[in-house]
Amino acid sequence: MDTIFIRELRLSAWVGVHRHERAAPQTIELNIELEVPGQALFTTGRVSDTIDYAAVTARVKSMLAEERFGLVETLADRVARLIVQEFKTPRVRVRITKFGAVPEARGVGACVERTATG
Repeated sequence: MDTIFIRELRLSAWVGVHRHERAAPQTIELNIELEVPGQALFTTGRVSDTIDYAAVTARVKSMLAEERFGLVETLADRVARLIVQEFKTPRVRVRITKFGAVPEARGVGACVERTATG
């Protein structure tokens, strides 16, 4: 399987169930791995035959500015489903890390994988 990825993407998001988490957005880290939709890009070399990771980044950033989430699991699911629907990848894996929730840990979070078929 051929993939493209976006690693250590740090964005601001409204996520959390505790009062102090709902008072202000916080920085999260996203790692996104997308399956390439087909083989055409390997012969054409055109961005239109693959998934533009700059466009994915811009769309996720826009979504995070518009929506609020209680659970990081819900956020990961929403990002994954958005990417499958809007960018037509056959499969996507989204890992989100939230910082500061557990003082003894560098970060906590969730990882989800979604496919176009379900």
